[in-house]
Amino acid sequence: MVALLIGAILTIGIVQVFSASRTSYAMVEGMSRVQENARFAVDALERDLRMVGHYGCVNDQFRLMTTGELNSHFATTGALDFNRSIQGYEATNTGPGNTLNLASPTAGWSPALPTWITSLNPAPAAGSDVIVLRYLTPEGIPVTGFGTSGTDVTLSVDSSKWSVLTQNGVANPALFGVADCTNADIFEAKAVAGGVVTTGAGALNTTAIDFASRYTASPAGQTVLYRAEAVAYYVANGTNGRSLYRARFTPAVNGTAVPGPGIAPEELVDGIETIQLLYGQDQSTDVNRPTGHIGTQEKADATGLGTVETNWRRVGQVRLGVVAVSPDSAAAGTTTSTTDTNLQVVGVTVTRPADRRYRAFYDATIALRNRLSSTN
Repeated sequence: MVALLIGAILTIGIVQVFSASRTSYAMVEGMSRVQENARFAVDALERDLRMVGHYGCVNDQFRLMTTGELNSHFATTGALDFNRSIQGYEATNTGPGNTLNLASPTAGWSPALPTWITSLNPAPAAGSDVIVLRYLTPEGIPVTGFGTSGTDVTLSVDSSKWSVLTQNGVANPALFGVADCTNADIFEAKAVAGGVVTTGAGALNTTAIDFASRYTASPAGQTVLYRAEAVAYYVANGTNGRSLYRARFTPAVNGTAVPGPGIAPEELVDGIETIQLLYGQDQSTDVNRPTGHIGTQEKADATGLGTVETNWRRVGQVRLGVVAVSPDSAAAGTTTSTTDTNLQVVGVTVTRPADRRYRAFYDATIALRNRLSSTN
């Protein structure tokens, strides 16, 4: 009997130690997953945010000061409106001073999401901001010559360097930008073969394109061909709960669909419940005379930047907040107090459900480096 009692006590002790170790392991694993996922999400957004305003030799603010220096051959509304390098949509009741209940977020965005975003599959989930970024990729290929092909125009590059334009998962680019230190043109290719890009009016291009009067291939390297990017970042319901998605708005060559055939939004990382964004405007109210100094932090909604193009052209900084959650519903133990169940994310009070998951928020301030110097 004594032996049985001692054995029972030892067994209970071993079970308690095992249980405590298992709980501790689950907690540490949950924290690690949250940190890893949040870091990946922030890094992905930071990388593309820093490219806002990149249009070759000089930034979009400079080019838009003079009519004709930036020619986007797409419609001035829609996914490919390259006159707006950055554009945001504020989730309802998620600005500074508001409370976001992750269990039942309020539906809607301001401005209202356009159909080219709501038609994405999966579509954005309520309670998280949406941001659209447009820019030319950091690397390009020098143009070696211009020509014609019937009523279309062509530009030639060194075909051995074509891989520069197919980085980051875009094997067959269709949207391009050609730029020097005076002009920039954004267009869709009608054909791509052997380092020769053919383009002209038709498909997505709404206007004819004239390279010969705007650019020269000599001296070498003065005119450069880039891939044009139009991407949206948003949170949606994925395979394992909420995830951060990136949608690339790019058609097939000479195609009309945006996104193009077979191009679905990419699930970048799971465990991201919301992204919250504030936009730092240049202190100069003259969009043609930015100072590079941030004056105010604004929301994307109608009380902030809204749909006014010049408001978005003054944005030189973005403040990003991310809430990440662990995949294990038992990783964090029970939380009951107000201080345990609430998080502060970019001024928003986030109420998390009592689902025993570990949550944490991450905050970053990103300078739009292509817009931080005066254009004068």
